[in-house]
Amino acid sequence: MTLQGVVDKLFGPSIHDLDFSKHIQKAEEALRRKNYDFAIELFRQLLDLDADLGEARAGLRQALKKRAEAKKGGRFLRAVSGALPLSRAKTMAKLGKHEACAKALEDYLATNPLDEEANLLLGESLEAVECYQSARAVYEFLAEIAPKNPEALKRAGAMMHRSGDHDRSLDYYERALAADPRDQEALKARKNLAADMALHRTGANAVGHSRELIKNQDEARSLDRQSKRHLSDDELREDLARLEARFAEAPSDPDVMLALADVHEKLKDPEAALELAQRALEYRRDSYELTCRVGDLESKLLKKRIAVADRDGRADEANALETTLTEHEVDDFRRRAQIRPGDAVVRLTLARKLIRAGEVDAALAELQKCQTEPRVREEALFLLGQCFQTKGIHDLAKKEYERALEARNGIDERAKEILYNLGTIAESHGTPEEARSCFIRIYEVDISYRDVAAKMEALH
Repeated sequence: MTLQGVVDKLFGPSIHDLDFSKHIQKAEEALRRKNYDFAIELFRQLLDLDADLGEARAGLRQALKKRAEAKKGGRFLRAVSGALPLSRAKTMAKLGKHEACAKALEDYLATNPLDEEANLLLGESLEAVECYQSARAVYEFLAEIAPKNPEALKRAGAMMHRSGDHDRSLDYYERALAADPRDQEALKARKNLAADMALHRTGANAVGHSRELIKNQDEARSLDRQSKRHLSDDELREDLARLEARFAEAPSDPDVMLALADVHEKLKDPEAALELAQRALEYRRDSYELTCRVGDLESKLLKKRIAVADRDGRADEANALETTLTEHEVDDFRRRAQIRPGDAVVRLTLARKLIRAGEVDAALAELQKCQTEPRVREEALFLLGQCFQTKGIHDLAKKEYERALEARNGIDERAKEILYNLGTIAESHGTPEEARSCFIRIYEVDISYRDVAAKMEALH
């Protein structure tokens, strides 16, 4: 049967009209059920249809890894069975046939999924044919399995930078330098990225290179100084005076407003910084970075007012401000989600804010939208369980908690919390044996966790 015939049998005849996310979810469900062979088959079929389907590429990496861990042993046989596709892949790479190279590497990695060199070559081959989402998934996986491999970490950092995730990009470059402090490529990339991030905060990237914005060498030195982590108050006030003079000449320039906001924030004047950032946002209403900046400054100002009210013993005012802060954070992340509706991390954060605000149904809606994204899946499943438990829908809460627990390795703090919640649900349903089976898994690794020791005593 042809590939298309297999796909038609599994998914129906109109594959091009289907939403791939549903089939990714089907593959991920097979992975959760430890049906690794079926999950791998589904992920590879999806990649044959769209080689740049990043979620499928990431899912395939995890499925291959888990299958290898489950089988254990047989390393020599795996290496022998993979020798031919690996040799073919290297030949294709030398010939510049990168698409064929990637396919041969996937054949090899099917039996040797943790080979660092092969994974790196796969990422490079995918980049060469502009499959950037898939390349990113491979480099992230490689950084996971080889946390001390500077080349893998640099590649992951470069792909994060390409996709606009500057914070994660910087993190990968920092990790690369931790692995090799003398890596000049990583040092240069980190320096350039830090400068880019500073420019993004001021909106300067919208009009080109930073030096094109600077009218003279004094202003260049000022911006260089502002990029430093620590400046004295005297240096900051010198920058403030220079920028205020420039602002007087160009009162409608949002770049100057944001540069001023930076200095005011460093001088611990969030009120002035917020006013300037809000004015700049009026000129750049669709800027995600600036929307985040204004939202963060508003939160910082509210937190400052809460601290002052607490310090002065004004408990009622502090409580009212806490409520205002919660409402503001919900509105803030709703605005962010409107600008970047496909950003699963933003939606997950919005869901957390909604839960804190008591808007459980709204939180459920956000979590259901982002639960298929691998980066946030585990946390989304846990929060779904929390929401259903809050609403008293214990069968759905139990289902989501169990899915979240299955996705974790070992009993960490989050796993303990999940087990405790499952035990609590079992207690409420009058099934003590089920409750005990949950609590005992916590008890055997952490006897001091909450009141689990007392619960074990009571259920003995």
